[in-house]
Order: sequence, then structure tokens, then C-alpha cells
Amino acid sequence: MSQSDQSSHRDTGKSTPEVSFVIPCYNEEANIVQMYEAVTEQAKRHSLSYEIIFIDNDSTDSTAALARGLCERDPSVRAILNNRNYGQMRSPTYAIYQAEGEAVIAMCCDFQDPPSLIGEFISQWRAGAQIALGQRRTERTSWLLGATRKVGYALLKRLADNPIISGVTGFGLYSREVVDMFASWNEPEPFIRGMALESGYRCVVIPYDRPERQAGTSANSFWTLLNFALSGLSGSAKSLLRLPLLLSVSSFVFTVLLAIFSIGWCILVGFSPLLMLSTALFVMFSVLLLFIGLLGDQLRLLVERSRNVPLVIERERINFPAERSLPAQRTIHRAHLDGRA
Repeated sequence: MSQSDQSSHRDTGKSTPEVSFVIPCYNEEANIVQMYEAVTEQAKRHSLSYEIIFIDNDSTDSTAALARGLCERDPSVRAILNNRNYGQMRSPTYAIYQAEGEAVIAMCCDFQDPPSLIGEFISQWRAGAQIALGQRRTERTSWLLGATRKVGYALLKRLADNPIISGVTGFGLYSREVVDMFASWNEPEPFIRGMALESGYRCVVIPYDRPERQAGTSANSFWTLLNFALSGLSGSAKSLLRLPLLLSVSSFVFTVLLAIFSIGWCILVGFSPLLMLSTALFVMFSVLLLFIGLLGDQLRLLVERSRNVPLVIERERINFPAERSLPAQRTIHRAHLDGRA
């Protein structure tokens, strides 16, 4: 962005912010005010204009009340309060789609996504990147969680339809055209880190050492993280639905070899009821797998064509301008497509 563009952006006073910061929260009463202050400091230093959107996933502590207080204190702060907990995929992505900035930076509220990287994200975007992602280089965590992550990334790399970058959590910057394109996909469980690579936009990765949570207790149990990983796998590895088809082919090949062996055994040695029964069972198993695979593939096609599930139902939105009093409905603009790499 040139100096003349920056000056005109600053002087016109237009309502569209240059950068939107999206911060999902769940029981973050110990961090939300400090996160607001840290992000505000970075935003004033690196952006021309900005907004901060907190989306509360039906917290059971005072997070929502604190977010409301920040909205009263600062006109650049907005809040979305969900009517229930929609999980780690749907709630943050929904808030990203509600942002109006020319670039959108998504980050967690626990300071494990350090605000100090904001300046680097914005610099990379101004230099031409359409997506800038933070990549976890190191992190102090339990051996079980570390091992689980390694296994999860290994599975994703092997089975995902598109490449997966290890250590990327979705923390990063997404340009306006990227956000609008993602929203148009109508993913019921959007796996942002997978979508970022699937989309083919210009992407840069910025390594960082991930700090520990600043305060409070993480709501992520082993089962929560496992559920998140499985959702990501199913969302970014749709080819798994074809696995029964592949298994049926393998089983059929084995059945043919077994049938040849059974016939040869009957000719050379004598009739074997157990061997013939085994062959018949493998034939039936192969046919069953074939039909299950075909059903799975048809289901995959239906899912591809009928994704229209709302990500979040809002209980309340606070401090949004009048023209944004209702949830945004994103569309793909021709100019975005023309500018795509």
C-alpha cells in the first residue's frame, strides 16, 4: 500500500477499517482486557484504522460482561455473543466472516497467539501476501499432547486432499478476497488451516515460539482436541469416503486369488468345506464393501452440494454500526477473482 493510499485512507474517515482483529473467547475473563490492550497497542502502531471483534462462545464466567464493558469503553470494539457453544471451528470462523476489514487477523485470547506478530502479518500483507500464517516452532506442552499432534499431522499429511503445514493453527492474517471466498464455500465445519492451502492464494508462513497461556485454564481437554482433529480430518480428507471402494478392490483381488487356490486345492487334494466357505464369505464381503463405498461416494457428493448450515446463531451483537446490525452475507466479488494469483 503506497503512502498516498495510506493518506487517503486516513483522511477520508470511511467506516471500513483497514484491519479487523477477530478474537474468539470461552471463559477468558482473566485475559480479555489484557488482550484488548495488547492488540490495541499493536493496531495503533501498525494499522491505519481497525476494529476488534470479540466473539464469546457462551462463556460461563464474566467474559461476556467484560466484552460488553470494552464495547462501551472503545467504539472500535465489537462483540458477538453466541446463543450456545458452537465449538472451536464454527465460532471463530463465523466472526471472521462478520469482519469488514481489508485484512482480518484471527488470534486466540489466551496470548498463545502473540500480538507481537501483528506487525509482521500486516507487513507481509502489504508486500503482496494474501494469507500470512503463524507457524508454531516450539511450544512447552505435555508429551501426550505433543505425540498426539505429531500423529494427527502425520495422518493429515497422508490423507488430506491438500497439503497441510505442521504447527499452523489458523492464527494469522487473511485478506478481504480470501475471507469472502471462504465464506462462499458454506463449509458446515470450516477447517481454516486446510482451506487456506486448498484455496491456492499466496501464502507466507511466519515461524514463532509459542508461549504458555498467560492466565486462566484451557477449556481444551484431550477429547476436545481429538474431536477437533477428527472434524479437520473429515473436512479436509473427503477422499476417506472412498476408502471402502479401495478396500473392496483389494478384497476382490484377494478373493480371486483365494478362489483360484480353492479350486486348485479341490482338484489336487480334495473338497474342503471350510476353504469354500471362506471363499464365499470373502466374495460377499467384497460385494458389501463395494456397495458401502458407492453409498459413501454418493454421500460425499450430496454433502458437497448441500452445505448450508449456519455456523452460529447470535444471541446478541454489540457496538456494530447500524449498517452491520445484521449478520453479514458474504459474496464473491469479481474484482477479487481478477486479482487472485
